[in-house]
Amino acid sequence: MTHADLLVVGGGFTGLWTALRAVERAPGTRVLLVEADRIAEHATGRNGGFCEASLTHGEENGRNRWPEEYEKLEQLGLKNLDEIQDTITRYGIDCGFLRGGILSVATRSHEVEAFEPGEPGFLDAAAVREYVDSPTYLAGRYAPEECAVVDPARLAWGLADVAESLGVTIAEHSRLDALQALKRGSGDGVKAHFETPQGMATVTADRAVLATNAFPNPLGKSLKHLRSRWETVPVYDYVLATEPLTDEQLAAIRWDPAIGVADAGNQFHYYRITPDRRILWGGYDVIYHFGRSIKTKHFDRPETFRKLANHFAETFPQLEGVRFTHRWSGVIDTSSQFCALFGKAHGGRTVYATGFTGLGVGASRFAAEVMLDRLEGVETERTLLEMVRKRPLPFPPEPFAWFGILVTTWARAREDKSGKKNLWLRTMDRLGLGFDS
Repeated sequence: MTHADLLVVGGGFTGLWTALRAVERAPGTRVLLVEADRIAEHATGRNGGFCEASLTHGEENGRNRWPEEYEKLEQLGLKNLDEIQDTITRYGIDCGFLRGGILSVATRSHEVEAFEPGEPGFLDAAAVREYVDSPTYLAGRYAPEECAVVDPARLAWGLADVAESLGVTIAEHSRLDALQALKRGSGDGVKAHFETPQGMATVTADRAVLATNAFPNPLGKSLKHLRSRWETVPVYDYVLATEPLTDEQLAAIRWDPAIGVADAGNQFHYYRITPDRRILWGGYDVIYHFGRSIKTKHFDRPETFRKLANHFAETFPQLEGVRFTHRWSGVIDTSSQFCALFGKAHGGRTVYATGFTGLGVGASRFAAEVMLDRLEGVETERTLLEMVRKRPLPFPPEPFAWFGILVTTWARAREDKSGKKNLWLRTMDRLGLGFDS
């Protein structure tokens, strides 16, 4: 039996940041990080590489849900992004990190008003096309400090290397089977059972962090923590990447590779230029499978890849003939409040964060700090946030989840075309429920 001061379950960004920050905050802490697959195999290594400052999935969502603390959340988010940048620089992590900001663009006439024409920072069609040239752009805004682009897998591998150099033990291909509090008289901690290539293994730890995100954690098996089973749903997101662009092709679109771009729809595209001069083009379709299904067969969805390719051709007609050489997808966790939620179990000896809804590249580090604060039993400006203290409404069980997500997806697509929310979406807003990626 192995014993650790801290057991971290999950080898994505949330688990890696937790393990690294634990040994940075308290050198000598015995940390064991256990991953069921490989480090960065799922959402962490398969995302679009946007490392955003926002902790709330944008200003509108943040102000609507936490109006009294939004300014604090914005400050904490910018500080968190600064600290990510500092970590990458301090440890020399080679991950293509460029903090050039994000360009948000309107591609439909009814979207222009949301960019506040006449207010400082508004970009009309001509101005926005000076940043990136697409005939589909009607307006936009540029936020220079609020986002960086990064190779997410290389960032994760770099964090893992640094964590190991500071004493963290990492075990891959070890799947958590059960987690329980130690019985009275056995100590103040938890016991975990894992399936490993060598057979079953048991670990005890003083404290535990569950960073499984889209994948269910064992807490949901008990009636006491049943709610945790329904707090998120797994959805699939899809990405294409072009062949490397020539100098002439890059000049035709006038695009600084440090700037990420996203359009303004509910079904939105995100895109950036990679260090090897490809355009990474993803988003739009967000696919949920009945029963919260997570299966390998969901990774390939030809109709979505064709749709993405067609949208790319519409956005950049000057790049006609450019081929797509790579495609991939991944499963992410989405919550009804569009951003991370926090929970605890076993009398505070186990904590978790989940539901990042596409913001995990940046917000996972903030979540790690929150969870470590909670395990230490200290009150900080992070743990006192309403966003941290209160959990959102969970998604319902099947078949209600499938039906609700189907209707919501249809309604959001309809809003994109018309610019108007129907009764279903207005009702969801009043209930504080949503679905996004």
